[in-house]
Amino acid sequence: MPEHTAASRLRLSALCFLLQILTIILFAVFVRYSPESSPGLCSQNCSWRSQDSGFQHPRFRDVHLQALLGFGLLVAFLGRYGPGSVAISILVVAFAIQWDVLIQGFLYFFLNGKIYVGAQSMVSADFCAAAILISTGAVLGRVNPIQMLLLTLLGVTLFALNEYILLSLMGVSDSGGSLTVYTFGAYFGLMVSRILHQPHTDKRKEQQDTGHQPDVFAVVGTLYLWIFWPSFTSATTVRDNAEPWAVLNTYFSLAASTLATFVLSPVLYEESTLRMVQIQDATLASAAMMGMAGEMLVTPFGALIAGFLAGLIPPLGFRFLTPILCSRLKTQDTCGVHNVHGLPGILGALLGTLLAALATADAYGGRLELVFPLVAQGSRTATDQALCQLCALPITLLLATLGGCLTGAILKMKGLRSPPDTQYLENRVLWEVAEEGCDHRASRKEPGTSTLV
Repeated sequence: MPEHTAASRLRLSALCFLLQILTIILFAVFVRYSPESSPGLCSQNCSWRSQDSGFQHPRFRDVHLQALLGFGLLVAFLGRYGPGSVAISILVVAFAIQWDVLIQGFLYFFLNGKIYVGAQSMVSADFCAAAILISTGAVLGRVNPIQMLLLTLLGVTLFALNEYILLSLMGVSDSGGSLTVYTFGAYFGLMVSRILHQPHTDKRKEQQDTGHQPDVFAVVGTLYLWIFWPSFTSATTVRDNAEPWAVLNTYFSLAASTLATFVLSPVLYEESTLRMVQIQDATLASAAMMGMAGEMLVTPFGALIAGFLAGLIPPLGFRFLTPILCSRLKTQDTCGVHNVHGLPGILGALLGTLLAALATADAYGGRLELVFPLVAQGSRTATDQALCQLCALPITLLLATLGGCLTGAILKMKGLRSPPDTQYLENRVLWEVAEEGCDHRASRKEPGTSTLV
């Protein structure tokens, strides 16, 4: 329907113009560069969001590459919808980093009526963009670009609120984002997907596994994960000359999770060869598992155990849990974010809670001040810290589900929702889609195993 596509492009153009003008005005009024002589501009409980005068550009570069290339390539597996999905990812990142700089700036870096931004602000924005990209994976292919932009607008705001409650008000240690990035992003997106569920779509052809898309994107995406994910996890933890525990723990976890895939996938599926996307899922799950615990004293063998357990979650989840969620709860999870991000994020939060309860000054030495500053200062005991870490989980789930319900209800409004008979054309708004190549027998994966975000 050319008329529908043309109208959608015009509405998208108008919305992008309005949002960009709004952010330009807000930047002009509030945003300034952080003076090099004033590294500490946020409050005392700003946690790791404080501006770091010694921050190095390579750390920002690695995080930014991971957010753009790592997450962007992970949605390219969607056959005939792949290029448009990558375009949507870039659109989401481009707007999310601008909006997050403003929202987090008001929460963390607001001083004398101005927001002072630096390199650490951009790292924070990339972390936020990663969470929103995880959320979009649950609804990818079933919402139009206008809805995706509005999801980003609301998602960034809720992400910043959840993070502020956890890191600043509660003093939770979650530098790698098991809760703030992976758990929040997954369940926020899943709840939006549930609210947007339309019964008649079950009778139509599924969109995610059409075409003959090769595994090259999964190969490149997996390599990017292996190269840059340790930097992503440790971007906010490496200080001074401290040993980069988060880097080491993430590497060990990645290695063990990959082996777990080779152990379990051949048993669960009848495919003769292991798919690269299954290795990619395990890599993502291990990073989510190490998000909170990465900078803690996991020990090398503990990181291997955690990574191995994380690697078992995606194949088991896609084999047994996804069909239940789809049939009973009517949750259409396009990219499998529940198995790849949600469940590993929850387990990572529980692992971080256990390690917080076991934290002692003898074991951590001077690092205790960096990981658990309130415990090192005597403001709370290790047990109290562990309780705060544990309470952060239901708070995150509550904000994600309630925020997802609200966002889904807004996106479902008549003026924003696409007609059911034209929904499959939404990808044309951002990318030209070929008409041929829709052969489900050539699908790369078994039904119910769609993943990658």
